[in-house]
Amino acid sequence: MPPALTNRLNEWRKAAKEGHELGNHTLNHPCDGSLPGRAWVSKDANLAKYTVKRAVDEIKVTNAFLKAIDGKDKRTFAYPCGDLKINDTLFYNSLKNEFSGARGVVSAYAGAKDINLDNIYCFGQSDTTAEQMIAQIKEAERKGSLMVLLFHGVGGEHPLNVSAKEHEKVLRYLNSRKKDIWVAPMVTVAEYIKKLQTTK
Repeated sequence: MPPALTNRLNEWRKAAKEGHELGNHTLNHPCDGSLPGRAWVSKDANLAKYTVKRAVDEIKVTNAFLKAIDGKDKRTFAYPCGDLKINDTLFYNSLKNEFSGARGVVSAYAGAKDINLDNIYCFGQSDTTAEQMIAQIKEAERKGSLMVLLFHGVGGEHPLNVSAKEHEKVLRYLNSRKKDIWVAPMVTVAEYIKKLQTTK
């Protein structure tokens, strides 16, 4: 397990108690190193060299570890690097019963009934200003769409990052609109969408 997790267990438990979801992003963050521009992928974390069984087993182990931290059975998954396949196999097909949904990396606006819970749309943020993020939120509201903001880092410590100041502005905006905009953990949203999609 990464030190950012094991060395900060009390902080993760506190976050979970405060209502945040501890989502599953895999044990070793494997990405497909066979794709263009992926020379940075280590051989030990190269999804192209994984078997489906290895990926599924590692993800299930991660779920067990997360449950030991937060005590919860339901959570969502996030594909590392947005990679859905091992060779030609959609590995998440073997994990659907383990999760409420899975977040991908494709950006699109869609209403709840049109969301694919196996590959939920999101809008990645990197050096994005609050003004830009708020514009995305307003467009989602205009279209009656789910809106997922994907952060790799806030305030430093990651090359794909937004500043803490800009992030804080977005939070203030959302707080000012809480009567109109529902903000919730991904697992809560996915469970809500699942109910909507199964209602006839």
